[in-house]
Amino acid sequence: MTVRVGLVGCGFIGTVHAFALKALIGGGLADAAIAGLCDSDPDKAASLAGLLGDPQVFEDAGDLIDAVDAVWVCTPTSTHMDLVGQVAHGGKALYCEKPLATDLAGAEALLGMAERAGIPHQVGLVLRSGQGASVAAAVLRGELSTPGASALPALSSGTGRPMAAALRDDQYFPIQGLYNSTWRKDAEVSGGGTLIEHSIHDLDLLSWLLGPVESLTATTSSFAGYPGVEDVAVVTMVHESGASSSLLSVWHNVTSRSSTRRLEVFCEDAYIQVENEHVGPVHVETASGVADLPMSEDALEVLGRLDTLDELRPHLLSYAVADRSFLDALGEGRAPWPGLQVGVEAHRLADAAYRSAALGSVPTKPLS
Repeated sequence: MTVRVGLVGCGFIGTVHAFALKALIGGGLADAAIAGLCDSDPDKAASLAGLLGDPQVFEDAGDLIDAVDAVWVCTPTSTHMDLVGQVAHGGKALYCEKPLATDLAGAEALLGMAERAGIPHQVGLVLRSGQGASVAAAVLRGELSTPGASALPALSSGTGRPMAAALRDDQYFPIQGLYNSTWRKDAEVSGGGTLIEHSIHDLDLLSWLLGPVESLTATTSSFAGYPGVEDVAVVTMVHESGASSSLLSVWHNVTSRSSTRRLEVFCEDAYIQVENEHVGPVHVETASGVADLPMSEDALEVLGRLDTLDELRPHLLSYAVADRSFLDALGEGRAPWPGLQVGVEAHRLADAAYRSAALGSVPTKPLS
């Protein structure tokens, strides 16, 4: 059955998902149709609709929710509570962008609403779908299905235990350029700055790669001077496995640099480096040699079949893989992954980091 998709929020991230969905549908990779759009700015919704084949534009989100099977919530963070409540009340499938809410309590409340309603749900933590991160995870877990792995025979016996990871995440302050909005400088709308609004991805990624976090220490700074909106966050985490990780997250004014990440993981028997989280390659070095591992065969197929401009494919891939996973789960009657509970766990780490920074970088445990 064709899934009727509705998108609420036609700003930057809503547009990315809309283009990813259109490319999936056009490439025969998803049995879905973009049936409706809604935005607080009707002109913005109408403009996006014109690029998608003119799906219906709704003035009221409730009317859109009534008309579709699955809803992508891509609006500013403080609006998620009301919209997710409406989606849950309507019994529709939910894809909710990160962060789920402006604080941990709000994220837990969203999860509760979805679980009580019994609706399928997925959170937009798309680094898990990016080929840099997912191939690195496969290397760590000994589950490689990518061409080139044979270049390092030692990987068949594992990398040894992960010891430490370092992740640098930087971009220009997202109130300019492609983002074309200013709400991210308002703490009441965003919940905070680079740590929660952007690097909640990174907190999730590091805990996904190295395991649950036992404690962390954090410091934050605000150079731009927007109250409650940090543009520098440094977090050091101790994982239950014994590994350690560090995150440096920065919003600057170098507008020539888009969102850029660099990940390094040191293991007992391997060194892993990722410069492009969306398409890789993943650089791996062991005592037996060096290899640059490309993306998985499944991702290569998706990349080649996306019905869009060649130059857009790499930028849409992570979102297309996540969106396709959600639609496939709906079609197969299984729970989508990662669900909102994964988003809540990422919020627990952000909450602990903010508490640590407020106490003067005191080691702090995530709330259970």
